[in-house]
Amino acid sequence: MPSRVPFYFLISLLIVAGLTLSWLRHDSYGVPWTPGERSQVWDVEARIQFDAVNKPVKVSMAAPQTQTGFTIVDESASSPGYGIAYLTTEHGRRAEWTIRQADGPQTLYYKTQILVDPQASATIEPPKTEKPEAVTFEGPHEAAAISLLEQARQRSSNDITLTRELIKQFNDNDNQNASLLLNDLTKVQAISKLLSFENIHNKVVGTLWLEDGRRRQSVQHMIEVWSGEHWILFNPETGEQGQPSNLLLWDETNVSLLDVVGGKNSQIHFSMIAQEISPAAATDKKVEADNLLNFSIHSLPLEEQSMFKTIMLIPIGALIVVFLRIIIGLKTSGTFMPVLIAVAFVQTQLVTGIVGFLLIVGTGLIIRSYLSKLNLLLVARISAVIITVIMIISLFTIVAFKIGLTAGLSITFFPMIILSWTVERMSILWEEEGWKEVATQGGGSLLTAVIIYIAMTNPFVQHLTFNFIGVQLIVLALILMLGNYTGYRLSELRRFKPLAED
Repeated sequence: MPSRVPFYFLISLLIVAGLTLSWLRHDSYGVPWTPGERSQVWDVEARIQFDAVNKPVKVSMAAPQTQTGFTIVDESASSPGYGIAYLTTEHGRRAEWTIRQADGPQTLYYKTQILVDPQASATIEPPKTEKPEAVTFEGPHEAAAISLLEQARQRSSNDITLTRELIKQFNDNDNQNASLLLNDLTKVQAISKLLSFENIHNKVVGTLWLEDGRRRQSVQHMIEVWSGEHWILFNPETGEQGQPSNLLLWDETNVSLLDVVGGKNSQIHFSMIAQEISPAAATDKKVEADNLLNFSIHSLPLEEQSMFKTIMLIPIGALIVVFLRIIIGLKTSGTFMPVLIAVAFVQTQLVTGIVGFLLIVGTGLIIRSYLSKLNLLLVARISAVIITVIMIISLFTIVAFKIGLTAGLSITFFPMIILSWTVERMSILWEEEGWKEVATQGGGSLLTAVIIYIAMTNPFVQHLTFNFIGVQLIVLALILMLGNYTGYRLSELRRFKPLAED
């Protein structure tokens, strides 16, 4: 019999390595053990894409700066082959990339780390000119502009309240004057032009709503109006005045968000993710991105981090499946099908997911019972089941939308291939073992998926798996230990209890 010493050594090594990596993340970088009350840091990433035309390229992007409620603690750029510089111009801060020659699709990354800081404040820069740049309207647009301003002037007492009244008019769908201007201008452009026409200092700023895990977000333009002492922010869509706590001013230049010279088809998208860390760690300038001890998914682009936030929970689901099958003896349909179903539950919410799962599998079994009478080959039968499952999901989604159940639209998150194999396995099991065995394994799978869902949606579990990669090594060690168990399952102890009594 081979020695078990190497196996136990491997288990010990995995546990020690996992604990060490986790402790280093906590001790060196200030990542807390629990998702409690800590300082919040936002990692915001800008992804710039364009097509270079075999010429020298210069890319200039407006960069954020410390402002009310937010402190910029770090910034970096990932752009192989490009030179990068951070400039302070008369129009504000900008990040500038340059390269002598480039051709084909190009992707540049800019990443900044922003500390939520109630004490932070921005330097107030008053308008540089006594009056804003003169603007004019022509033809019927001039009459519409005068009418809008006259009505707003009558219902206001100063520049701020006049702006508020203008926004109300543009949000009134029955206002014909506003509709006329919106034929040629966006709402932000029209309001800004009207304010300049009224000799009111204003500027269009680019803002980002900070939402954890948000990907491919675009800048939303808003208006800042000079009150005589400071700038007041207005949301032209809602009329809300002031800066919400989760709104970041990214572009305050009033010039341009992105300029690309030597390229075409440029676009920019933003991804963001929140971290709960200590204030000391957030401002620690000694943390280096290429430090091997800082081995975490935080070094990835934010769009991929958001995806890994769910992927890193899958090993927890695998551990639960191994425990329930080996120690408890719970029967499931497939080994890790409950894990994938639980991931779908995270997207659909629990009740909607359970109802959708039962509807799809139940309907699929009925249709599969008919296919079994056709004596099809396995490959053809599975393909037919896959197509059937897709049609069932499409039908249920359309019906849910028609009757107003918007929660039912999320049923498309279910893994179709896994559901197809589940229907096939349960159908064969029904033919060989009967409906009781199907109910046992199907119920066991559903119960396991619910337990995994509860674990995956636990804030403490989400925090540990995402912030401490060493946890994955510990989970692997536990699975290997459970795989070495050869004793009785709890369900078997109950099964053999009468023999023990005899």
